[in-house]
Amino acid sequence: MILELPARVASNTPSVAYIGDIAYSPAETVKEAYMSRRFAFVALIALALVCCSTLYAQAPGQIAIRAGKLIDGKSDQPISNALILVEAGKIVSVTPGGTAPAGAQVIDLSQATVLPGFMDMHTHILLQGDVTAADYDEQLLKQSIPYRAILAARNAHIALDHGFTTIRDLETEGAMYADVDVKMAIQRGEVPGARIFASTRAMAPTGMYPLLGYSWELNMPHGVQVVDGVDGARLAVRDQIAHGADWIKYYSDRAYFFAPDGVLHSHVNFTDDEARAIVEEAHRLGHKVAAHSIGSDGIAASLRAGVDSIEHGDGFTPALLDQAIKQGAYWCPTITVGAYVAPGRGGNWKPMVESEKKAFQEGVRKGVKIVFGTDVGGFPWTELNQAREFKYYVDYGMTPMQAIRTATSTSAEMLGWSDRLGTIEAGKIADIVGVGGDPLAHIEELENVRFVMKDGVIYKNGFK
Repeated sequence: MILELPARVASNTPSVAYIGDIAYSPAETVKEAYMSRRFAFVALIALALVCCSTLYAQAPGQIAIRAGKLIDGKSDQPISNALILVEAGKIVSVTPGGTAPAGAQVIDLSQATVLPGFMDMHTHILLQGDVTAADYDEQLLKQSIPYRAILAARNAHIALDHGFTTIRDLETEGAMYADVDVKMAIQRGEVPGARIFASTRAMAPTGMYPLLGYSWELNMPHGVQVVDGVDGARLAVRDQIAHGADWIKYYSDRAYFFAPDGVLHSHVNFTDDEARAIVEEAHRLGHKVAAHSIGSDGIAASLRAGVDSIEHGDGFTPALLDQAIKQGAYWCPTITVGAYVAPGRGGNWKPMVESEKKAFQEGVRKGVKIVFGTDVGGFPWTELNQAREFKYYVDYGMTPMQAIRTATSTSAEMLGWSDRLGTIEAGKIADIVGVGGDPLAHIEELENVRFVMKDGVIYKNGFK
């Protein structure tokens, strides 16, 4: 698309001067003229970006996708030569060997493997990597929230480009409610990006989350909403929901260590009464709760509180896995981030990676409900593809099909969106991705998504 600027109209009036196409009186300063001109230029760039983001948008009508191999998210085996009919952002039908209706736009993915759009259930779009405390502190101290929101919009676009049509963003790390702003811009079509389930600020008690260690004379920013007491916990839940939170997140533990029993332990942040207040209030208001729980003590406390998902879970024991299964809690392991940050953090972090591997293998054997999550933002969005997590799951004992379902049907189930997302079948939202090879033979194929459709709109097609 070409943006054509009108030619400047000449003026013989001496009281008016032109810079480009904009007229200024002699009373206006050069600085004012320059600033206005710069604003117009920036506005045009912004318009161009929006226009570019909609290059693949389809006009109303039917789209017929010819899939060489379809992994639909529910069947045990792929479907060969399937025709997926899409209209008005929804999947109308899925027919093996079907014929495209007259007038439909045909997308030829006959050489591709087609899957439901992926879901990453643990992201931080407002964070750009925090291997060290200095990495984290610099972002909160040297980057404004508007600047971080710009990067967050970029990150949501990166996720979409990698085939992740939905993400659950588990807190803004000091950027207040900016995740809700990015979510809104995506929903309204202002910028392209993954569908966002936002959790806004997250919660931890006084003194238990960065920024820490600075002079007591300084009033430092907090990476979370500081919450103390049962009444404070209930108020914080209401406050975050009022500002647009879809999920509530709190930090159950910190300070991870291995005890003589060989189990990864931790110090618990909230009292049981405080944690239960968070969960009860969120559930009362129709929202679910995720708890950062790395050590066994934090996991146990989170399960006592009745959370919906355990985040990280390195210290899961067989007994705690059984308890999670009994309660129907989901586990979001985020293996990629642990493996990425461990060398830089040292200490217990390297053995924690091994502890999580052992727990993951036991969790797969027992049948705990595992959802795909990477904690991207803990590692840079621009450095690793989130889909690396799939390989960890397979390397740790899942079949490729099991790993794919963690990021499709099981994640949709946890979100309460099984009626809308997670599988490719009639009536579902048309979130569809395609890769060139066979991920059931080589799971790494999912790190090279070449086709992306979200809400029936094609954002990427590398098969042309």
